[in-house]
Amino acid sequence: MQLLKSTAKVGTATISSRILGFIRDMVFARYFGASAETDAFFLAFKIPNFMRRLFAEGSFSLAFVPVLSEVRASGDERALKELIDNVTGTLAGILLVLTAVGVLAAPLVLAIFAPGWLIDGRPEFWLSADMLRITFPYILLISLTALAGGILNTFDRFLVPALTPVLLNVSLIASAVLLSARMDVAVKSLAWGVLFAGIVQLLVQVPALLRLGLLPRPRWGWRHSGVRKILRLMIPTLIGSSVAQINLMLDIVIATFLVSGSVSWLYYSDRLLEFPLGVFGVALSTVILPNLSRKFANRDPRAFSATLDWALRLALIITLPAALGLAVLSTPILITLFQYQAFQLTDVEMSALSLSAYAAGLPAFIAVKVLAPGFYARQDTKTPVKIAIIAMVSNMALNFAFVGLFLALAFKGPHTGLALASSAAAYINAGLLYRNLKRQGTYQPEPGWGRVAVAVLLACFAMTCALLWQYGDLPDWANATAMVRATRLATLILFGAFVYGVILLVGGLRRHHLEKGSS
Repeated sequence: MQLLKSTAKVGTATISSRILGFIRDMVFARYFGASAETDAFFLAFKIPNFMRRLFAEGSFSLAFVPVLSEVRASGDERALKELIDNVTGTLAGILLVLTAVGVLAAPLVLAIFAPGWLIDGRPEFWLSADMLRITFPYILLISLTALAGGILNTFDRFLVPALTPVLLNVSLIASAVLLSARMDVAVKSLAWGVLFAGIVQLLVQVPALLRLGLLPRPRWGWRHSGVRKILRLMIPTLIGSSVAQINLMLDIVIATFLVSGSVSWLYYSDRLLEFPLGVFGVALSTVILPNLSRKFANRDPRAFSATLDWALRLALIITLPAALGLAVLSTPILITLFQYQAFQLTDVEMSALSLSAYAAGLPAFIAVKVLAPGFYARQDTKTPVKIAIIAMVSNMALNFAFVGLFLALAFKGPHTGLALASSAAAYINAGLLYRNLKRQGTYQPEPGWGRVAVAVLLACFAMTCALLWQYGDLPDWANATAMVRATRLATLILFGAFVYGVILLVGGLRRHHLEKGSS
């Protein structure tokens, strides 16, 4: 029950951030649209954001939290503070060097992620390189923020880290509204917004750490045993924990070879995918990792398996209808949120294609976030990285296969093949993680899965039919006012959720199905 409450708390905080994120993207669409300039910013932002997810939220957090939980379980407060101080100093030192290299060599870094722009001599390459020099320090700031969040999460303080992303959205909105008219290139205002957000996000962690008496006093600790253990665990998790992000960046690399606007279309569809993924997937992963780490440290394999089972069951109940809802309502969602002024109906159509393809992989993306902590909590980093390599290679092959097929068929949205490949690779990743957990005897499904699965499938079918019945035609949506669009979309979503919930209850799903294993 405690896990369910913590997940709800983190999810609620994340919903606030995601809603503000939608407002942010609406501002982006209204002020800047989908153009070569927005492509340039989105890539300059995606590179440090990619590294944030890879290092800060990915490999570092998944290595740091289990080791910190282990030291905390020993009851040695001095060792705990020493570990935090040494990890902070070492991480900051490494990231300072990385940041300096990134700022000084921004065009070289960008060439890795946008070879198509460099080869074609597109002007957005140099605009993006200029903005990358401004945004690159964000990786230093947000990684230290993630370290602070890892400490707070280990002590079951989830709210402050969950609310921190709100500050990024506020900063970007303010930069677009207040600074864009003052810049030689309006979109550059967003790069400065990213940098300012990183500073503020780090500073707000300080009061919560002070209350715990765990504000770090950074010291270089390369030889500290805890630091070395975390570094050993990090090396394989660099790939294993963030394969989805690596796959998404591969999409962007290939997209730079496609028509202008492709990067932006993928950005907007990915942003909508991030809502359920962030609200539920990240929240669930954040909560269960320290919980699983404690159960492993206490040598309670039955409770460990029960926690994984609870998380997987909850993921199925929430993510399958979310995926179907995103696919069915992709066009009205995009029109309602973004189709104003600079963002054209063509942009809606192109973004809807990739959104539907991403939505198909949502259950797998979230399943990976649930299953991977089952390995990392036991400090097993080798198995996930082997699986991740298979998924990455599969994604690369499918990228070229799908994009090549769509180009050969003259399909109007070849960028959709990139989203479809990412979804397929996510299922490969999730399937192999699940199979290995069962083979190792780490996870054994609890009774009742059949009833839950049947209830969820029937409810999803009923919800999809209800949404299609109530849908409405595209011109009607596009010509409506913003208030009418928002009202109709909210009504559709609530109606679909109501139908889904009623059929779940009729199918026999009850509250205890959500609480079992969540203690």
